[in-house]
Amino acid sequence: MIKISKDQAKKLWIHAQGLDEKTPFGKGARATQAAVEHLGYVQIDTINVVERCHHHILFTRIPDYKRQHLHQSQSKDKTVFEYWTHALSYVPTKDFRFFMPEMKRVRLSPSQWFQSVKKEEMQKVLRLIKKDGPLSIRDIEDDVLVEKNHPWASRKPSKKALQLGFYTGRLVISERQGMLKKYELLERHFDWDEKPKAATGKEIIEYLVTRSLRSQSLVSLESICYLDAKKKMEVKKLLESKVRKEELVPVKVDGIEKMDLWIRPEDLELKLEEENDLVHILSPFDPLVIQRKRLQAFFDYEHRFEAYLPKEKRLYGYFALPVLLNGKIVAALDLKTDRDKKKLLLQKWNWVGKAKSTNHKKLIEEELHRFEKFQLDF
Repeated sequence: MIKISKDQAKKLWIHAQGLDEKTPFGKGARATQAAVEHLGYVQIDTINVVERCHHHILFTRIPDYKRQHLHQSQSKDKTVFEYWTHALSYVPTKDFRFFMPEMKRVRLSPSQWFQSVKKEEMQKVLRLIKKDGPLSIRDIEDDVLVEKNHPWASRKPSKKALQLGFYTGRLVISERQGMLKKYELLERHFDWDEKPKAATGKEIIEYLVTRSLRSQSLVSLESICYLDAKKKMEVKKLLESKVRKEELVPVKVDGIEKMDLWIRPEDLELKLEEENDLVHILSPFDPLVIQRKRLQAFFDYEHRFEAYLPKEKRLYGYFALPVLLNGKIVAALDLKTDRDKKKLLLQKWNWVGKAKSTNHKKLIEEELHRFEKFQLDF
């Protein structure tokens, strides 16, 4: 068992996330593909208090990122596709085979949510797409409307049919116009000479471990199996096997003794130095932030997502964004973009710990100006 300091642990995780230098994935459109492939997935969310999280996450790691770069990767180059990880996410197309067994599982045993989809409804959307090409729910105008049975449901039965087609791998989201999804036949979208071969269960576990090691460096059962506890037993067996083969080393971090962690031996040899005064305003859905317990253990900062709390119970604000500076979470800024007035509004500035300083404030304000420009650059 090797023991390392919390400072070293943070440096390793920050480096694995591509947050210790300005351009870890290069520049331009190709950087988007490189970032998604390295991180393993980039979460999608509809909230647009500031720029939506999938664009925000990429902008954090790619200084010259443009929204059209993600569109190009998804719709033209087709190097990324959408599917479910712990949430709906952009995933590298090269990893498609690892999601095929889940598509088959949904096809054979759809959840209760999809039980109401009738065979003729599915046939209808497949027929329309085959005949007319990619379509969105707005393109379907002849549905017999039904009453909603859930706030997220639609009065158009075709919407749920499109979703079922997506989760079963018959359809793919070929394009997003804002948050409006266009669906296409999977085979026609990718135009593969030969469809990928579905991964085995063993290969999927290996993939999850490899993906986590690449993007987290120090991994735990919880971080590998985030919101997927049923895989923990198989993952633990693989981790123990890799330890016996000396491919992984068990690690304890000072101050996080209760968390079992593993790391590749070569990562322990890395000599890491973060670029001085590098500031990142992080999305609440950023891979560094989304696993709240891990974030708190490493950074001694408990992030609160307070959008769904009553105003009087909020500590940091409606949509607080953690600020990473010199390897520490130093602030949480409650921001909102006023697109009509073309301004980024600072609702509340919260310092974290003893981070407050004139120099820190100046550096964060400089990054806020850059972040504002990105918000309003349409």
